[in-house]
Amino acid sequence: MDIDIYDFDKTIVPFDSGSLFCGYCLLHYPYLFLLLPLALPLLLIAILLMLSHIISFTSFKKICFMFVPFIPLEKAVKGFWDKHEGEVHKWFYNRKRYSVVISASPDFLLDEIRKRLGFDKLICTRHNRKTGAIIGENCRNEEKVKRLYQEFDKDSIRVIDVYSDSICHDRPIFSLGQSCYHIVNGERVPFKFNEVYKD
Repeated sequence: MDIDIYDFDKTIVPFDSGSLFCGYCLLHYPYLFLLLPLALPLLLIAILLMLSHIISFTSFKKICFMFVPFIPLEKAVKGFWDKHEGEVHKWFYNRKRYSVVISASPDFLLDEIRKRLGFDKLICTRHNRKTGAIIGENCRNEEKVKRLYQEFDKDSIRVIDVYSDSICHDRPIFSLGQSCYHIVNGERVPFKFNEVYKD
Protein backbone atom coordinates (compact mmCIF):
# COMPACT_ATOMS: atom_id res chain seq x y z
CA MET A 1 0.00 0.00 0.00
CA ASP A 2 1.29 3.46 -0.91
CA ILE A 3 1.07 6.01 1.90
CA ASP A 4 1.99 9.61 2.61
CA ILE A 5 3.23 10.68 6.05
CA TYR A 6 2.43 14.05 7.61
CA ASP A 7 3.67 15.69 10.76
CA PHE A 8 0.87 17.74 12.35
CA ASP A 9 1.99 20.81 14.30
CA LYS A 10 3.31 23.64 12.10
CA THR A 11 2.81 21.31 9.16
CA ILE A 12 -0.91 20.69 8.67
CA VAL A 13 -1.69 23.65 10.93
CA PRO A 14 0.50 26.76 11.47
CA PHE A 15 0.79 26.34 15.24
CA ASP A 16 1.77 23.95 18.01
CA SER A 17 -1.60 22.50 18.96
CA GLY A 18 -0.63 21.29 22.44
CA SER A 19 0.73 24.67 23.54
CA LEU A 20 -2.16 26.55 21.99
CA PHE A 21 -4.65 24.23 23.68
CA CYS A 22 -3.06 24.98 27.06
CA GLY A 23 -3.57 28.69 26.40
CA TYR A 24 -7.13 28.09 25.21
CA CYS A 25 -7.95 26.25 28.43
CA LEU A 26 -6.50 29.00 30.63
CA LEU A 27 -8.61 31.53 28.75
CA HIS A 28 -11.85 29.54 28.85
CA TYR A 29 -11.43 27.98 32.29
CA PRO A 30 -9.86 30.85 34.26
CA TYR A 31 -10.15 28.94 37.53
CA LEU A 32 -7.08 27.07 36.28
CA PHE A 33 -5.08 30.16 37.29
CA LEU A 34 -5.65 29.04 40.86
CA LEU A 35 -3.37 26.10 40.11
CA LEU A 36 -0.53 28.28 38.86
CA PRO A 37 1.11 28.89 42.27
CA LEU A 38 1.56 25.12 42.51
CA ALA A 39 2.15 24.36 38.84
CA LEU A 40 4.68 27.06 37.92
CA PRO A 41 7.42 26.03 40.37
CA LEU A 42 6.97 22.42 39.29
CA LEU A 43 7.21 23.38 35.61
CA LEU A 44 10.30 25.52 36.19
CA ILE A 45 12.03 22.71 38.08
CA ALA A 46 11.07 20.24 35.35
CA ILE A 47 12.44 22.55 32.63
CA LEU A 48 15.75 22.86 34.47
CA LEU A 49 15.95 19.11 34.98
CA MET A 50 15.19 18.49 31.30
CA LEU A 51 17.77 21.02 30.11
CA SER A 52 20.29 19.38 32.44
CA HIS A 53 19.44 15.98 30.89
CA ILE A 54 18.38 14.65 34.29
CA ILE A 55 14.88 13.88 33.04
CA SER A 56 13.68 13.18 29.50
CA PHE A 57 11.43 15.38 27.38
CA THR A 58 8.76 12.71 27.84
CA SER A 59 9.00 13.07 31.62
CA PHE A 60 8.75 16.84 31.27
CA LYS A 61 5.74 16.59 29.00
CA LYS A 62 3.94 14.44 31.57
CA ILE A 63 3.76 17.54 33.76
CA CYS A 64 2.48 19.88 31.04
CA PHE A 65 -1.02 18.42 30.83
CA MET A 66 -1.64 17.94 34.54
CA PHE A 67 -4.54 20.41 34.26
CA VAL A 68 -6.62 17.91 32.24
CA PRO A 69 -8.48 16.45 35.27
CA PHE A 70 -9.81 19.93 36.06
CA ILE A 71 -11.53 20.70 32.74
CA PRO A 72 -14.43 19.20 30.74
CA LEU A 73 -11.98 17.69 28.27
CA GLU A 74 -14.30 16.69 25.43
CA LYS A 75 -16.06 20.06 25.45
CA ALA A 76 -12.73 21.91 25.57
CA VAL A 77 -11.28 19.95 22.65
CA LYS A 78 -14.36 20.53 20.49
CA GLY A 79 -14.36 24.23 21.32
CA PHE A 80 -10.67 24.45 20.49
CA TRP A 81 -11.12 22.91 17.04
CA ASP A 82 -14.26 24.92 16.37
CA LYS A 83 -11.99 27.94 16.75
CA HIS A 84 -8.93 26.65 14.89
CA GLU A 85 -10.09 24.11 12.28
CA GLY A 86 -10.24 26.85 9.66
CA GLU A 87 -6.47 27.32 9.96
CA VAL A 88 -5.70 23.91 8.44
CA HIS A 89 -3.60 24.48 5.32
CA LYS A 90 -5.76 24.09 2.22
CA TRP A 91 -3.32 21.80 0.42
CA PHE A 92 -3.93 19.11 3.05
CA TYR A 93 -7.47 18.66 1.75
CA ASN A 94 -6.12 17.51 -1.64
CA ARG A 95 -4.67 14.22 -0.43
CA LYS A 96 -4.12 11.56 -3.09
CA ARG A 97 -3.01 8.55 -1.06
CA TYR A 98 -3.61 6.81 2.24
CA SER A 99 -2.68 9.51 4.73
CA VAL A 100 -0.83 8.80 7.99
CA VAL A 101 -0.45 11.67 10.44
CA ILE A 102 2.32 11.09 12.99
CA SER A 103 2.57 13.65 15.79
CA ALA A 104 3.94 14.23 19.27
CA SER A 105 0.71 16.00 20.23
CA PRO A 106 -1.81 14.29 22.53
CA ASP A 107 -4.30 11.75 21.22
CA PHE A 108 -7.10 13.39 23.22
CA LEU A 109 -6.53 16.58 21.21
CA LEU A 110 -5.96 15.14 17.72
CA ASP A 111 -8.67 12.47 17.68
CA GLU A 112 -11.29 15.17 17.14
CA ILE A 113 -9.53 16.87 14.24
CA ARG A 114 -8.90 13.47 12.62
CA LYS A 115 -12.66 12.92 12.55
CA ARG A 116 -13.21 16.36 11.06
CA LEU A 117 -10.49 16.15 8.40
CA GLY A 118 -11.04 12.49 7.58
CA PHE A 119 -7.45 11.40 7.18
CA ASP A 120 -6.82 7.68 7.30
CA LYS A 121 -4.53 7.01 10.27
CA LEU A 122 -3.46 8.95 13.34
CA ILE A 123 -0.36 7.99 15.30
CA CYS A 124 0.40 10.31 18.21
CA THR A 125 1.38 10.50 21.86
CA ARG A 126 -1.01 8.51 24.03
CA HIS A 127 -2.32 10.14 27.19
CA ASN A 128 -4.52 9.10 30.06
CA ARG A 129 -7.65 11.16 29.45
CA LYS A 130 -8.45 11.34 33.16
CA THR A 131 -5.03 12.45 34.41
CA GLY A 132 -3.37 13.91 31.29
CA ALA A 133 -0.28 11.75 31.88
CA ILE A 134 1.61 10.28 28.93
CA ILE A 135 1.24 6.55 28.36
CA GLY A 136 4.44 5.12 26.95
CA GLU A 137 6.86 7.31 24.99
CA ASN A 138 6.42 10.74 23.47
CA CYS A 139 5.83 10.23 19.73
CA ARG A 140 8.77 12.19 18.28
CA ASN A 141 12.04 11.58 16.42
CA GLU A 142 12.79 7.83 16.07
CA GLU A 143 9.68 6.96 18.06
CA LYS A 144 7.59 8.06 15.06
CA VAL A 145 9.12 5.32 12.90
CA LYS A 146 8.82 2.76 15.67
CA ARG A 147 5.13 3.55 16.12
CA LEU A 148 4.56 3.46 12.35
CA TYR A 149 5.88 -0.09 12.16
CA GLN A 150 3.79 -1.09 15.16
CA GLU A 151 0.74 -0.10 13.12
CA PHE A 152 1.87 -1.42 9.72
CA ASP A 153 4.01 -4.33 8.63
CA LYS A 154 7.15 -2.79 7.17
CA ASP A 155 6.87 -4.79 3.96
CA SER A 156 3.19 -3.94 3.48
CA ILE A 157 3.65 -0.19 2.92
CA ARG A 158 5.63 2.07 0.64
CA VAL A 159 6.10 5.67 1.81
CA ILE A 160 5.77 8.08 -1.11
CA ASP A 161 5.69 11.64 0.30
CA VAL A 162 6.70 12.92 3.74
CA TYR A 163 5.69 16.38 4.99
CA SER A 164 7.09 18.16 8.06
CA ASP A 165 8.11 21.59 9.25
CA SER A 166 11.11 20.19 11.14
CA ILE A 167 14.25 19.25 9.24
CA CYS A 168 15.98 18.84 12.60
CA HIS A 169 13.58 16.50 14.40
CA ASP A 170 11.92 14.58 11.59
CA ARG A 171 14.91 13.12 9.80
CA PRO A 172 13.72 9.59 10.78
CA ILE A 173 10.42 9.90 8.91
CA PHE A 174 11.93 11.89 6.04
CA SER A 175 14.34 8.97 5.51
CA LEU A 176 11.37 6.74 4.64
CA GLY A 177 9.94 8.79 1.78
CA GLN A 178 10.55 8.83 -1.93
CA SER A 179 9.87 12.58 -1.84
CA CYS A 180 10.36 15.01 1.04
CA TYR A 181 8.57 18.31 1.66
CA HIS A 182 9.69 20.90 4.18
CA ILE A 183 6.75 23.05 5.30
CA VAL A 184 7.81 26.69 5.45
CA ASN A 185 5.16 29.31 6.31
CA GLY A 186 2.49 26.84 5.25
CA GLU A 187 4.04 26.15 1.85
CA ARG A 188 5.45 22.80 0.69
CA VAL A 189 9.10 23.10 -0.28
CA PRO A 190 10.47 19.91 -1.89
CA PHE A 191 13.99 18.79 -1.10
CA LYS A 192 16.24 15.80 -1.70
CA PHE A 193 17.02 13.84 1.46
CA ASN A 194 20.67 13.19 0.54
CA GLU A 195 21.32 16.87 -0.15
CA VAL A 196 20.01 18.01 3.24
CA TYR A 197 21.30 15.13 5.35
CA LYS A 198 24.84 14.68 4.05
CA ASP A 199 26.32 12.58 6.87
